[in-house]
Amino acid sequence: MPHARGAGGQADFMLVDATLVEIDCASLWEKLQSGDRLVLVDALAAIAYSGAHLPGAINITPQAVDNLAPRRIPDRNAEIVVYCAGPDCSSSVEVASRLVELGYRNVRHFAGGKRDWRDAGLPLEGGRVS
Repeated sequence: MPHARGAGGQADFMLVDATLVEIDCASLWEKLQSGDRLVLVDALAAIAYSGAHLPGAINITPQAVDNLAPRRIPDRNAEIVVYCAGPDCSSSVEVASRLVELGYRNVRHFAGGKRDWRDAGLPLEGGRVS
């Protein structure tokens, strides 16, 4: 993935793959409420996923995407929304970008992640949800 280079040639930040389409919290909630068929992917570590995740989400980490995606998401045309902890978390960008590289054609990125979802008062699933 391309990196922007600052003084001394060090990577200052990672550029988001231009093929990723962003989705906001309200639009994602609307899709879930209306029953739209989509695959929701939590890109966080398994322990974070088991503690709390968006309703119906599956867990695919950056390290496991090559192995798990073909089995968990066999349809390359499926609508996929990838998220992680929040705007400062890069795991969702890594997973979403890799899904695009693997040939998935309808990948969206929910940058706000679990933080925006929780702040909006929307429901979560998992072992640490009260």
